[in-house]
Amino acid sequence: MSENTKSKMTEKKEQRKRLEQQIRFIIEADKVKSVFRQTYLADGSRKENDAEHSWHLALSAILLKEHMDAPVDLMKVIVMVLIHDLVEIDAGDTYAYDSEGTKSKRERELKAAERIFGILPKDQGTYFRSLWDEFEEYSTEDAKFAHLLDNFQPLLLNDASDGKSWAEHGVHKAQVCKRNERIADTSDIVWEKMLEIMDKHVEKGNLKNV
Repeated sequence: MSENTKSKMTEKKEQRKRLEQQIRFIIEADKVKSVFRQTYLADGSRKENDAEHSWHLALSAILLKEHMDAPVDLMKVIVMVLIHDLVEIDAGDTYAYDSEGTKSKRERELKAAERIFGILPKDQGTYFRSLWDEFEEYSTEDAKFAHLLDNFQPLLLNDASDGKSWAEHGVHKAQVCKRNERIADTSDIVWEKMLEIMDKHVEKGNLKNV
């Protein structure tokens, strides 16, 4: 057997190994469809799952990029929002206003990130993990845009479903403002719209203001 043939066989074996790891990750990621959030669909018929949420953010990224105050890498942000909630396969969804659940969220999600991204070939796993870490650190313009999307989308769904989730959980406007306080530094126009929506639901009694 020639050295060239041996080299091709080794390369093929490595490709096959990578493909098997990638397939395993794809099947593992399917579990995110069974992780349900507290936000309702726009029609209020049921709560959305993490896969629907992530898809909605990716679509929104394409549409809302023009409203950012600083340049962003759109493709990077799309990948970031598509993978940012995969850790919830293990860690579960922690409701934004669940103060008790938030205490252990970081620890649960770090452990999940290690396992889930570790399924992939090393280069791809490292890339996804670096994007997840960047999102969590919330310091780059790309991460700020991703967070804006992650916060704006549930607010829009709350608005469309007549504040259903807010009303169920007795959420206060001050809590929503606190959670979104950094959005104003990312996009003035989006923050103005968020305040407009919040004020509307305070008037309707879906958000508390005391």
